[in-house]
Amino acid sequence: MKCKTSEKIKTYDPKGFREKFLGLENPLQLLFKSNSDHFFCLKMEEMMQLRYTVPPSKHSCHTILYVTSGIHVIKIGFEEYQTNANEMIVVPAGQIFSIENINTKHVGFICQFHPDVLIGKYGNSEMLRDFDFLKIGGNPKIIVSDENCPFVTNLFNRLQAAYLETGVNNFELVQSYLMALFCEMNKNATKTSKNSTAASVIATKFKELIYTHIKTQHQVNYYASLLNITPNHLNKSVKSATGKTAAKWIEETILLEAKYLLFQTTLSVSEIAMQVGHEDQSYFSRFFKKHEDITPIQYRKLIDKS
Repeated sequence: MKCKTSEKIKTYDPKGFREKFLGLENPLQLLFKSNSDHFFCLKMEEMMQLRYTVPPSKHSCHTILYVTSGIHVIKIGFEEYQTNANEMIVVPAGQIFSIENINTKHVGFICQFHPDVLIGKYGNSEMLRDFDFLKIGGNPKIIVSDENCPFVTNLFNRLQAAYLETGVNNFELVQSYLMALFCEMNKNATKTSKNSTAASVIATKFKELIYTHIKTQHQVNYYASLLNITPNHLNKSVKSATGKTAAKWIEETILLEAKYLLFQTTLSVSEIAMQVGHEDQSYFSRFFKKHEDITPIQYRKLIDKS
């Protein structure tokens, strides 16, 4: 049975996100150049003055937030992350995220770039696989060491200057700064997780796979076979690395995708059930209520009232 809907699932591009959550008449719109849909780097205190909270959403670009002072809070998937001074948080393109409270008491940089910007003289798709933080399911938080803070801050200053002076007319300059930044981030990410185990490697690969296949595959056995390990080994590894079983990760990912669709589309509950791999709407509704204590219809009504 196939879903009959032809409605495209909404993923915000930079312009659409700004219009929705900053507002069309917001003077901050003047900070954005005509080519900022591919790349921009600005001060957080200038950019993060949202007029509305952000419900579960996806973005077509990668976003890096570097906090130099204050605290920033964002939910990525089901996890809430508090980013403090000298820390970074990365929201990969296509990752579901939300901002439940508007807080302007933080200082730093926000850098956003389309994945295509990374392909060129100083970057290629093969090289980018080395940067776990750009992957859905990767570790999004990076703690910058005191000794590396000046280097990282200088790179963000250079990215901001390149944007304000040339936008993305000089791709090679932007790419070189981004690649240097990624290498610094990787160095600090490695320090943050230097005790990474084989279990954490398996867990990261598993999370990547479920985000890719969640609409059709809900069995632990399926993901274990893709990783060439036994289901028991997968469960033990994921539980050890994340504190949650593989089955729990699958359930939470289904719920997250369903919430996103309830927020951002007009799809019926039966169509949403199909989108997340449940052909039986009744079963999907029971599954949703079991975990959320309300039905999908009640959840959508709560959204409409907010």
